[in-house]
Amino acid sequence: MYLLIEEFIVEAEETGKSLSDLMIEQEMKQNQLTFEEVWEVMEYNLATMEEAVKRSSEGEGVFSPTGLTGGDAVKMKNYRAKKRTLSGDDMLKGVQSALGTNEVNASMGVICATPTAGASGTLPGVLFTINDSLELTREQMVRFLFTSGLFGIVVANNAMIAGAMGGCQAEVGSASAMSAAAAVEAAGGTPRQSATAFGMALGNLLGLVCDPVAGLVEIPCVKRNAIGAGNALIAADMALAGIDNKIPADEVVEAMREIGSNLPRELRETGIGGLAGTPEGKKMMKEIFGGELKSKD
Repeated sequence: MYLLIEEFIVEAEETGKSLSDLMIEQEMKQNQLTFEEVWEVMEYNLATMEEAVKRSSEGEGVFSPTGLTGGDAVKMKNYRAKKRTLSGDDMLKGVQSALGTNEVNASMGVICATPTAGASGTLPGVLFTINDSLELTREQMVRFLFTSGLFGIVVANNAMIAGAMGGCQAEVGSASAMSAAAAVEAAGGTPRQSATAFGMALGNLLGLVCDPVAGLVEIPCVKRNAIGAGNALIAADMALAGIDNKIPADEVVEAMREIGSNLPRELRETGIGGLAGTPEGKKMMKEIFGGELKSKD
């Protein structure tokens, strides 16, 4: 298993193999599976993502049991149809997919955790945007997921991917960086450019706290995935343009680990601080559960 991003970047450069190939080979070796078996699992993951996005945009959309979130993917779909957007339709298709996936998650539907359920909308947001703009084949879409996973494994092993451990930078931040790296490969960029995009995307979200209102993965989690998708697309474009990231990707991961370890527990998925600690956040907590989460000394 690769311990550092630099390790597989160098191997890709020396062998001429794609990053997705390296991930597939690692999965085959580690789990004693055939290429077909590994590929089948990832195709299933892709189909799960597609179904979540589709479900979220049908009718009036999906809604969570609490009523805190839902229907925003459909609102974005209708807004896009007006053809007068500020961010451009490609970007907003990613936003729609990101919002929708997390709305399905909040409604107790089936999603693919990438790398977590709370960050499950970011990768689909990026993938289903570039699927149209780059006219990706089915194979390229599956490879996108393998490449993102290759970066994600290093993050999980060297830092953290759980908001309870390192804040939302570990969840949406990691997902954004993973998808930025994969988008670069899908667009024909070099392995080094993928690492650059990864470093920029994660660096942009360093310090992002995890402050779920009422302790639920809804507010602000759903909308943060939309930001994660947009951030990934921008970072990927910067890397493809030849813009460099002065801090190596592995050092960005280490910085994220250190920042996450130093975040107070009130800002690590406890539902106590940040937006969860605002008067309105506390009000929603009381309306749903009849009480408040209290910090212990």
